[in-house]
Amino acid sequence: MEICSTENPNEKYHNLIKIGQGASGGVYTAYEDGTNFCVAIKQMELERQPKKELIINEILVMKGSQHKNIVNFIEAYLLKKDLWVVMEYMEGGSLTDIVTHSDPMSERQIGAVCRETLQGLKFLHSKGIIHRDIKSDNILLSLEGDIKLTDFGFCAQIKDYTAKRNTMVGTPYWMAPEVVNKKEYGTKVDIWSLGIMTIEMIEGEPPYLNEAPIRALYLITTNGKPKLNDRDSLSQSLQSFLDFCLEVDPEKRMDCLQLLETPFILSADSNSSLAPLVRTARLQKIAERAESDDL
Repeated sequence: MEICSTENPNEKYHNLIKIGQGASGGVYTAYEDGTNFCVAIKQMELERQPKKELIINEILVMKGSQHKNIVNFIEAYLLKKDLWVVMEYMEGGSLTDIVTHSDPMSERQIGAVCRETLQGLKFLHSKGIIHRDIKSDNILLSLEGDIKLTDFGFCAQIKDYTAKRNTMVGTPYWMAPEVVNKKEYGTKVDIWSLGIMTIEMIEGEPPYLNEAPIRALYLITTNGKPKLNDRDSLSQSLQSFLDFCLEVDPEKRMDCLQLLETPFILSADSNSSLAPLVRTARLQKIAERAESDDL
């Protein structure tokens, strides 16, 4: 399979505007010539990338993963020493923006995010792919509230459903105990991370965020299921959902199909309920930028 096109992307896209900077390179919006279709472009200087295999892996996973809950891959280009990865642009930003810049989420809105994330994960898991880095940063939204998974650099391909891996990757605070303990693991690690992301939506941050990463890893393995600040304020269906996701024993932890049938998910709002939160977060970020410019 050809990974990159050798065409010149400058002849296809115009009006590049930088909207972010990640660990591996800059992220831009641009417009396709002829259609004026807005896209997101991740640009990376390949020689400066310490883990080129992660980038290649991300392209391969995205190329083979067309689904309504996964950010749509358009094309990859190799221009001299620069790699351009062109994807659909999710104008609503990330779930992190909502968690940190919007009103508190209702349980039914949290359920909508979990439902859509589970549908994306169900698709990946059915293809033997573990995402391994589920967190609010990697959940993107449209202005209408549609939800898609992104950032597939850490994805692992397992040859069959019973296969396991044992490499320690991901972001520490969202990491499942079996990953921290360097035990063999499978697709259920994504379910644990979803549970931690659900706590993020409830409390504004994952457990142990004020701890150093190495200390957080120790606490994940010692404490097992993290304690919530005010568990009793949550509905029984949300408490149960968290218990299902944050079951320390991966063999007993529910999978995507089972979680999609839980009362918490079945009573979730429609995606459109998230649109007001997206708008509030965008306005809040614009106001903060204007304030920092004044300073």
